[in-house]
Amino acid sequence: MNPPPRKLKKSNNPELPPPTIDVPAVEIPELTPEEQRDLLNLERRVERAFFEAGKALMELRDRRLYRSTHKTFEEYCKDRFGFERRHPYRLIEAAVVVDNLMQMCPIGTQIENDSSSVGTQTEIESSNEQMRPIGTQILPTSERQVRPLTKLEPQQQVEVWQRAVQVAKGKVPSARIVTDVVQRIMERTKVPNTYQIGEVCQILAKDNPELRGKGGCWGIVTHIGEFSCTVRTWDGECTVGVQYLKSYNYLPAECQQVQVICDRISRVYSAELEESVQRFLESLGKLRRSYLTALEEKVLSVLESVYETG
Repeated sequence: MNPPPRKLKKSNNPELPPPTIDVPAVEIPELTPEEQRDLLNLERRVERAFFEAGKALMELRDRRLYRSTHKTFEEYCKDRFGFERRHPYRLIEAAVVVDNLMQMCPIGTQIENDSSSVGTQTEIESSNEQMRPIGTQILPTSERQVRPLTKLEPQQQVEVWQRAVQVAKGKVPSARIVTDVVQRIMERTKVPNTYQIGEVCQILAKDNPELRGKGGCWGIVTHIGEFSCTVRTWDGECTVGVQYLKSYNYLPAECQQVQVICDRISRVYSAELEESVQRFLESLGKLRRSYLTALEEKVLSVLESVYETG
């Protein structure tokens, strides 16, 4: 029979150190060259997840591969992936920016070719669409880092990313750093605001994803900022940079007519209306004149009598 374990007696002398127990050291083996390659490859796959998703969503949208089950791309993305309306478009826009950076990003973002590299410049092989490293380069690792760049021209995207990498001391910059650099560049290109309250302008969406669906709509200026205006459209208000506005140069009386049309559409329009009715009201929100034709007036009056609740 084995004797019971001997208990260590606690010393009453505070000057003596407590007894120590030797614990055998566990040696952790270093990664083999193959494991090191696997580590980097898996890290890059994680970093590129948003890029791969954006490229796939772009193809799903452009080829309308959702058409057998859903009427719209937005409905498909929500049902299949749980994406809210803007998220798939943000991933697509981010993928476009990363593509641009991989093609145009200059030497300023190059880093030493070692195992601590954060990302790699890559190309898509047509045979299997796998990413293959062709050099060492710092690239975005999340959609949030790319989002501020989507508002810029391709060359500006490269300029901002290069500067953001420098600010981050050669590492992948955070979304906050990228946003700060974008803001400084945009401040250099902004023009003074000469619009007036009540003026009617056309919204120019251009390459601004935040104005998706607003391109060509008229808006009535309700607030004037230093470099932007808040405009009221047929379905609500939004803030737009002056570079995305173009005045119709209407006379005061014509501006007032558009205001009346805007009020009438707003009282009738809702997301619950039949699609054909929505499309008609939206078309009025893109008129390039300050008045309604006789037929437009008649149809709008009928809709007001049927749908207006106020």
